[in-house]
Amino acid sequence: MAEAERIIGTPDIPEAEGAGPEQSDSGSKDEQRSGNEQTPEAETAADVEAEADAEPEGEPKPKGRRKIAVLFGVALVAYALDLVSKMIVVAELEHHEPIDVVGDLLRFNAIRNAGAAFGMGEAYTIIFTVIAAIVIVVIARLARKLYSLPWAIALGLLLGGALGNLTDRIFRSPGVFKGAVVDFIAPKGFAVFNLADSAIVCGGILIVLLSFRGLDPDGTVHKD
Repeated sequence: MAEAERIIGTPDIPEAEGAGPEQSDSGSKDEQRSGNEQTPEAETAADVEAEADAEPEGEPKPKGRRKIAVLFGVALVAYALDLVSKMIVVAELEHHEPIDVVGDLLRFNAIRNAGAAFGMGEAYTIIFTVIAAIVIVVIARLARKLYSLPWAIALGLLLGGALGNLTDRIFRSPGVFKGAVVDFIAPKGFAVFNLADSAIVCGGILIVLLSFRGLDPDGTVHKD
C-alpha cells in the first residue's frame, strides 16, 4: 500500500491552489478602498478650508473687530472727557477769574476759540469744521482695514478729539458750523487749549512714531 500511494501521489486540492490569488485580490481591494477613504483629520482640514473659502472677503476678521472696538472705545473715552470738562468749564469757570493749578505755570482760563487748535486761524472756522468732518470720515473708512493695536489707539485719539471740537463747531454760538471751541488749559507762555486738542496732538505724535517704525494700520511691518 505504501508503494502504491507513492506511485499514485497525493491529489491536488483546488482550495489550496486558489487561496493565493484570492488573498492577493482581497488585499488589493482593501488597499484601493483605504486609498479612497479619508481619515477624520483629513476631512476636518478639508472642511476648514472650504469654510474659509466660503467666508466673504469684505467681512473683518475677529482680530480686526477687536481692534475696531479698541479704536471706538478710545474715541468714546476721549470724547466723553472732553465734553464733560467743557460743560464744567462753561458752568463754573467762564466769566470768572482764572484758577491757578500749578502756581503761574499752569492755570485754568476759559476762553472761546473760533480758530483751529491752540487759537490758530480764527478767520477760517468753517474750513476747520469741514476738515474735522473729513478726518472723521477717513478714520471710519480706515477702520475696516485696521489690525494694529497701536494704530487703533492713535486713530481713536484723533477721532475722539475731532468729534469733541466738531461738537463745539456745530452746537455752540455764534451758529452752526461757526461755533467757537471752549478752551481752558493755559500753560505759561503757551496757547490755551482743551482735552480734544491734547487727544489730537497725542494721536498725531503716535502716528508719526508708528510710521517711523514702519508699522502700517493693517499690522504689517515694512522697512524702507
